[in-house]
Amino acid sequence: MRTIVITGSGSGLGAAVRARIEAAGDQVVGIDLRGQEIEADLATATGRSSAMNAVLDRTEGKIDGLVVCAGLGPHVQPRSLIVSVNYFGAVEVLDGLRPALAAGDRPAAVAISSNSIGMVPVDDPALLDAMLDGTEAEAVALAPEYDGSSVYAHTKIALARAVRRRAQVWGDAGVRLNAIAPGPVNTPLLQGSLDDAVLGPLVDALPIPLGRRADPDDVAASVVFLLGPDAGFVHGSVLFADGGTDAVVRPTAV
Repeated sequence: MRTIVITGSGSGLGAAVRARIEAAGDQVVGIDLRGQEIEADLATATGRSSAMNAVLDRTEGKIDGLVVCAGLGPHVQPRSLIVSVNYFGAVEVLDGLRPALAAGDRPAAVAISSNSIGMVPVDDPALLDAMLDGTEAEAVALAPEYDGSSVYAHTKIALARAVRRRAQVWGDAGVRLNAIAPGPVNTPLLQGSLDDAVLGPLVDALPIPLGRRADPDDVAASVVFLLGPDAGFVHGSVLFADGGTDAVVRPTAV
């Protein structure tokens, strides 16, 4: 039985990933604000540290998989929270738990990015650079200068790049690391955007060749695949699980 840690496991995509993993007979250690094995606020450095220490205590420093799924949508205020949760709450947990993964069985980790990484231009790279440089205080201070959609997309671009930048170091440690880039998924996070007068029409306007938005289990299946042995040579990749939207919007981006 493998032990998989999931952030944001209390609802939406994280809950769907949890359900699939547990159905396969593996053990989940869930992290969320409330109602999971570990309750922590990943918007803060203290919360991240507390969550990671609790994971290490529960697992004796050995885990087999990690999914950083906790995230906030572009409608959330203040926008600095999107930066703290979506980017720093993901990369700090990834890096902090890498040694525990390296001690595990066929270890792998998956980060949840977004297909918005190919749709929102980076006209001003200051926020993106601050995240990738690891300067959270600067990134948080810059966030109010951008609209919510841009902040959200920048966090997901930074996360996808962070995954790719870690390919060599994680490979040397014997741990696979990949990202998923979903399109709109029927979750509470998406509903928050749909309910927004500005963001809702933008979401509705996205072309989806398969003709529907994803259900959480659609994307959870791809996450579980990347965690498992059938993806044993997939590393440093960003998998678009968006019903074909990225292919339509960026047909030459290969």
